[in-house]
Amino acid sequence: MSTSARLNHAFLDAPMLPLSRHSRYVLMSDCHRGIGSSSDNFLKNQHLYFAALQHYCRNGFTYIELGDGDELWENRSMKNIIDVHSNVFWLFKQFYEENRLYLIYGNHDIVKRKKGYTAKSCGTYFCTQSQQMQPLFPSLTFYEGIILTTGAQPTQAPRVSLYLTHGHQASLLNSTLWPLSRFLVRYVWSPLENLGVLDPTSAAKNYRVKTKCETRLNRWAQENRRILITGHTHRPTLPDASARYFNTGSCVHPRCITCIEIERMAMTLVKWSMTTRADSTLYVAREIIAGPVLLSDIPFSSRTNYPMEKNP
Repeated sequence: MSTSARLNHAFLDAPMLPLSRHSRYVLMSDCHRGIGSSSDNFLKNQHLYFAALQHYCRNGFTYIELGDGDELWENRSMKNIIDVHSNVFWLFKQFYEENRLYLIYGNHDIVKRKKGYTAKSCGTYFCTQSQQMQPLFPSLTFYEGIILTTGAQPTQAPRVSLYLTHGHQASLLNSTLWPLSRFLVRYVWSPLENLGVLDPTSAAKNYRVKTKCETRLNRWAQENRRILITGHTHRPTLPDASARYFNTGSCVHPRCITCIEIERMAMTLVKWSMTTRADSTLYVAREIIAGPVLLSDIPFSSRTNYPMEKNP
């Protein structure tokens, strides 16, 4: 199966969420939450992430995670990840209870697509206050793709649609052959990484692999006249309105996390980092890296029905 076929399949049964001037979405990806060990790449940015998540929860944003939220190639147990990063999942629970939580799986947490995974691995959690199990995400669905759309009818102007997925579909090794990649990461590259040897097959760590993936993703977006937003390569991208491919970056950068905000029908690339005031006190800062890019400035196809999507 080609990259194009894999991406088409990701949106075949993708849910469609409403997009309007009143919509507020924040797109994050590649948190790689671990179990608190030395290989947990999320640990160094956990406070930045929690501060950002509090901001978006407080200000009415819907949180959409574009895959690789949890590191389930190096680790086997989702429950251990929930226990270590309980503050994050406590906030997730608030989003979930207000119908503002949508999670896409990537290659590093592709096991979430299994039927019954939610009930088995993240349907409940142990509450330390009550000393008993409490519901977490009892009926949460993990998706391969999500479409944000204005839902215009055929008699109206062409609808604006944003196609969200992880982006691992651009790599055969990370999609079709993911069990092999998981084996190599778990038993070969993860131990070697502790010795300073980087995984040469990773799109996040190998520049050549990263560029090849992004070229394929961009080609699909251009050829199909879609706006495609992914993660996977960890390289934040939000060019001008002539572009069709965008990337949220990751939450495991050395000194910051990045995300894309969608508000008032515009996209903005944002960085959260630790910085200092004039009196040398530390604080978590939100900084705009690129944008805003108005969705109305991006040329859309006049077609209203595509083979890889359902009518809303």
